[in-house]
Amino acid sequence: MATSPALLFPSTSSSSSPSSARVEAVVLFNICDSYVRRPDQADRVIGTLLGSLLPDGTVHVRNSYVVPHSESADQVAIDIEYHHNMYASHQKVNPKEVIVGWFSTGFGVSGGSTLIHDFYSREVQNPIHLTVDTGFTRGEASIKAYISSNLSLGDRHLAAQFQEIPLDLRMIEAEKAGFEILKYTMVEKLPNDLEGMESSMEKLYILIDEIYKYVDDVVVRISHAEFH
Repeated sequence: MATSPALLFPSTSSSSSPSSARVEAVVLFNICDSYVRRPDQADRVIGTLLGSLLPDGTVHVRNSYVVPHSESADQVAIDIEYHHNMYASHQKVNPKEVIVGWFSTGFGVSGGSTLIHDFYSREVQNPIHLTVDTGFTRGEASIKAYISSNLSLGDRHLAAQFQEIPLDLRMIEAEKAGFEILKYTMVEKLPNDLEGMESSMEKLYILIDEIYKYVDDVVVRISHAEFH
């Protein structure tokens, strides 16, 4: 029996952080696909990043999965049970890929990110936060990686601050070409049945109109040939 989503509240965390991040292309494609397929009421999607921590302090992100969530101005609810079940399934396939952080779509860090990051800080030490601007706000895919540090006054914890870290996007030439195409063909949402039918009918009307024009042109040429 499924449990209700758990509410997340701020808490403190400490320790040294990763120096940089390396992200495979498949992760970016998965994130963009999940954004297009998101629920109607969702403004963004979030999910878990899987990979490993390299000896030089670089977080190597090789896989990801979406985690259902909802958020408002002052709280975030995440389906923790779903997250844990998905992670357990991934571990059976590739136990070397562990939780290294989380991702969200949108431009930069948003208001609820601190609460979500706090949750992932309890799942893994020093998680990274990857943001992917699936709306291509500035005409390009703004992809950034962050770590979080605590702002304190004496022994009093004031807030969490996100700091950007160097990001290496691992793409071969074919993947770069595919991502460039994605930038110009990205859709906000998948069409529903009615929208899809409407789009198909419009294309069909255009095709029929072109066929009529072709037939009319053939008839004119035949008529012209018969009189000469």
